[in-house]
Amino acid sequence: MILKPLKKTFRLFTLLTGCFLFLFNTNKINAAHIVGGDVTYTFLSFNADSSFVTYLITFTMYRDANGGGADFDNDARFGVYSGSGNNWTFVEQMTNINFKDKSRVDFEPDNPCIEVPNVNVEKAVYEFNVTLEVQDDSYMISYQRCCRNDNVNNIVNSGETGAAFIIEISPEAQKSGNNSPRFNNFPPIIICSNLPLVFDHGASDFEGDQLVYEFCAPLESGGTDGATGPGDPNSCTGVRPAPDMCIPPYGEVIYQLPTYNQNAPLAGDPVVSIDPNTGLITGTPTANGLYVVGVCVKEYRAGVLIGVVRRDFQFNVTTCNARVLAALVADTVQAGQNFIINSCGETDVFLENESTQESNINSYEWSFDINGTTQTFNTRDVTVTFPGTGQYLGTMILNPGDPDCSDTATIKVNLYPSIDADFSFEYDTCVAGPVTFRDMSITGAQSLVDWSWDFQGDPGSGEVTNFLFPVPGDKTTTLISTDSNNCRDTISKDFGWYPVPPLIIIEPSNFIGCAPADIFFNNLSSPVDGSYEIIWDFGDGSDLLDEISPTHLYEEVGVYDVSVEITSPIGCKTERTYNNWIRVEEKPVADFSYTPEKPNSFSKEISFIDNSSNAVSWQWDFAGLGTEFIKDPTFTFPDTGVYEVALTVLHQSGCPDTAIAIIDISPEVSLHFPNAFSPNNDAKNDVFRGVGILAGLRDYQLTVWNRWGEKIFDTEDPMEGWNGKIDNNGTLSPNGVYVYYAKYEGPRGDKEEFNGHITLLR
Repeated sequence: MILKPLKKTFRLFTLLTGCFLFLFNTNKINAAHIVGGDVTYTFLSFNADSSFVTYLITFTMYRDANGGGADFDNDARFGVYSGSGNNWTFVEQMTNINFKDKSRVDFEPDNPCIEVPNVNVEKAVYEFNVTLEVQDDSYMISYQRCCRNDNVNNIVNSGETGAAFIIEISPEAQKSGNNSPRFNNFPPIIICSNLPLVFDHGASDFEGDQLVYEFCAPLESGGTDGATGPGDPNSCTGVRPAPDMCIPPYGEVIYQLPTYNQNAPLAGDPVVSIDPNTGLITGTPTANGLYVVGVCVKEYRAGVLIGVVRRDFQFNVTTCNARVLAALVADTVQAGQNFIINSCGETDVFLENESTQESNINSYEWSFDINGTTQTFNTRDVTVTFPGTGQYLGTMILNPGDPDCSDTATIKVNLYPSIDADFSFEYDTCVAGPVTFRDMSITGAQSLVDWSWDFQGDPGSGEVTNFLFPVPGDKTTTLISTDSNNCRDTISKDFGWYPVPPLIIIEPSNFIGCAPADIFFNNLSSPVDGSYEIIWDFGDGSDLLDEISPTHLYEEVGVYDVSVEITSPIGCKTERTYNNWIRVEEKPVADFSYTPEKPNSFSKEISFIDNSSNAVSWQWDFAGLGTEFIKDPTFTFPDTGVYEVALTVLHQSGCPDTAIAIIDISPEVSLHFPNAFSPNNDAKNDVFRGVGILAGLRDYQLTVWNRWGEKIFDTEDPMEGWNGKIDNNGTLSPNGVYVYYAKYEGPRGDKEEFNGHITLLR
């Protein structure tokens, strides 16, 4: 069987307030400020045949004693499980594990001149022996409890998220009587935002096994059921999950992504991180708040993982009032207070002080050991003259002798031999090719180790390098030389690179064109730019042109030579002639007419007459509705409208020409009214309405008025007529003369109006 002590994550809030729930056997709910904790095991003995092993389990717990939170739990209960990975079985429940060695933990900041909020942290230790039957599976001891604090910044729903604290004892640990690693120090309760954090979270191992450190996600279990409302407090979502009901594996807390994750639990610049080999936690937190952090130390023996110890704690990041902090400009800063300055060849070294707060600094004391002689200074910044190359140690003390507010920076000055960067370059002035750059730097160090070249944005490396510039011009090349002491020097040199192209390459848009032929000559020769003189002769007697890639219009039929001459700004010259390069052929002139000249909806068949000259073939396109390849076609358009008709003709040389005409087949609408009608139901002239061609007619209106000016009929339907009755369904109108008015809009928006007299006869 297996026993395990209570392990809880402690959270301290000095500026923020939160609560942690404990459930005692009396079901009383109490609030507690949990700061952190961890659990370890110590080998005690084997039985006679080594089939059982006994361990001392130690659980150390921290809490914030401010604010009247619950005391340490004196009836903690633990679950004992057997298995591995995701498969565990319940073994037994251990109850009434009481704490001992309750004491106050004094918190002292690394810098006595930093003012931090008041803290009152207590520690208690739970210890008990457990005897286990040695087996091929691991044992796990777990403690589960709700809840974490409402004010945690880096996890989701912290106030409803419980905690699970576990330790595994692997088969290898059981068989070898292993001791788990033990953390050497508990993390600082308060850390200061925007100040470097350096904390040694390393651990010690009795057997000397290899330890590897990493941030890991704390585990969760439990919830708020049974706390302030209904629900079973012993359930897996209760404030105190029962070990036999809530079996591992346990979930991990959910971080507030993407800002936080288990590997970056705090915001920072640089981000707070842990060294995998030493456990050193470094970084500069930048955001105030409360942050859950998990640290795991993995124990390896002969390359095999035999155990993991987890610690779950919280950082309270707050603004600290740093009264004084020693700092200076340095090449490297180690552990926050160790400043390394490197000087290459300069024996006079200027040390620039960056200590703060300057208003709280009354005096400075610099001290340097120079070949056994101590030199001191008392100004804020100092310039120290060193005798030569070597390493020199010193200190800078703020407010020396002040017992309450003094801070010290240690200084290491490495004085290295000088380095002078230099290089040479060579190239053929007139022939385009790579420039050879050769390092000529000199150093007093053992050797030069790196050469960084900058060819106006293009990089290079090596003692000797070749670079082909893509375009000509005034060039600047920079070299940074680095020696074995990591000393660097930079030099830049300017020179003009204006060779002519090794080969003139011209790409015409066409080699054969139809007069007039517009030819674009794409100059692909390199290197050339606008500073070069480029003279073109297109072979047709036109003026010579100075342009990199010109366009030329050949107006006459013929075959033409083309030549180009390129001269660089420094007088280098090259030229090339392309004989019989451009051929310009004769082209036809397309033209046509058609009848009728004004087609309409009654005459949609049109005859087309070719009027082209020098044509040997024809292609007609009737607005995409059809094509013809005869000289004079006839085409019937399907409807009224505007159509584009194109005729493309070819010359015997193959050159084309195209003529286009817009054909407007107009719609015809006609409307007229009779001057009399006889509504006597003899099926002859019984109604009065307009007659004619009505297709396409819009916005029609017809009204009829009697001689007293009364409107007796009104319609918007051109097919509806007046039947002689008032509004077509009232009293019969008497014989006589009536006035009518009509209007409409034609298919293309033309408006028409009619008015006249109509005689009604019965």
